[in-house]
Amino acid sequence: MTLRVVEWSTGTVGRHAIEGIDRHPDLELVGVWVSDPAKVGKDAGRLAGLDRDLGVLATNDKQALLDLEPDAIVHTAMTDDRVFDAIKDLTEFVRAGVNVVSSGPVLLQYPFGVVPESVTDPIVAAAKEGGASLHVNGIDPGFANDVLPLAMTSLSRRIDEVRCLEIADYSTYYQPVVNAQIFGFGQPMDETPMLLAPGVLSMGWGSVVRQIAAGLNLTLDEPLVERIEQVAADRDYETVSGKIPKGTRAALHFEVVGQVDGVDRVVLEHYTRNHPDQCPQWPKPTNGDGCYRIDITGDPVMTVEFGHHGEDGDHNVSGMVVTAMRLVNAVPAVVAAEPGLVTALDLPLITGAGLVAGQSDAR
Repeated sequence: MTLRVVEWSTGTVGRHAIEGIDRHPDLELVGVWVSDPAKVGKDAGRLAGLDRDLGVLATNDKQALLDLEPDAIVHTAMTDDRVFDAIKDLTEFVRAGVNVVSSGPVLLQYPFGVVPESVTDPIVAAAKEGGASLHVNGIDPGFANDVLPLAMTSLSRRIDEVRCLEIADYSTYYQPVVNAQIFGFGQPMDETPMLLAPGVLSMGWGSVVRQIAAGLNLTLDEPLVERIEQVAADRDYETVSGKIPKGTRAALHFEVVGQVDGVDRVVLEHYTRNHPDQCPQWPKPTNGDGCYRIDITGDPVMTVEFGHHGEDGDHNVSGMVVTAMRLVNAVPAVVAAEPGLVTALDLPLITGAGLVAGQSDAR
């Protein structure tokens, strides 16, 4: 059965989701939502950067899209700076009976123990009322630090620590709001950006730590531990998201740690540069300028490095592609799931079935 899908936004992730939905053999794109009035009435194919029309025109009319009664919404709108507005939207969608896969807010990736029940209970009630499911995931938080590490632990005889890392150069990552306002890149070192306010890291990535712990039947100490290392720019840097003047915040290393009896057991770690030459003492990808890495110490000791890059060679472009495609390929499983909040622990194996070259190209 072909599932009718609406794509919600056409930004850095959404434009790739549009192409992914169009190529997926079990999905049909029936609507596209945009926030920019200048995009209203534009064909989805053109907004996605394709060289052809898809016959679906973008709109900013939420109700018109819900009136289409789609089977699912692929929601990739920016949520980092509008968390509660986004939750309101997602709640409205599932109450209307529309299943949702979303890239955010990331605190809903595995919200249990991360946000109070006063936040999650209304979403679950709305989902059950509408008979729909909501799954929030992507790559980070998402596949690279929930599905992948838990799959690796199935090879373990003893586990001492699970460590999930993102190691990336953000200089080609076009997200001015995220980079400047949330990470604080290019801002004075004595100013505290949103991300580094106490508890924010645990809200943003604590879901990863807690989901891995749940998958391993661990009861973690409370609260989670946050560790932060900030590095000032040794010179002026130019990035696609803006300038980073000498002396301002230019690189960040943080950890969100789940401990048991005071011992680190599950760690989410980021090394974020804004130039490949920064912080040579930090870990670097084996290939390219961006990767995810899983380190499991115990018996045996295991490491998996998940590297990626787009056809143009850029890891930040492919980071948007893999985020979009994890959502798109999860649509059939989420539609089939029981109504409610669905985490990666609830879903079956998700593959790229039907996407081998020659299968989807015929579309």
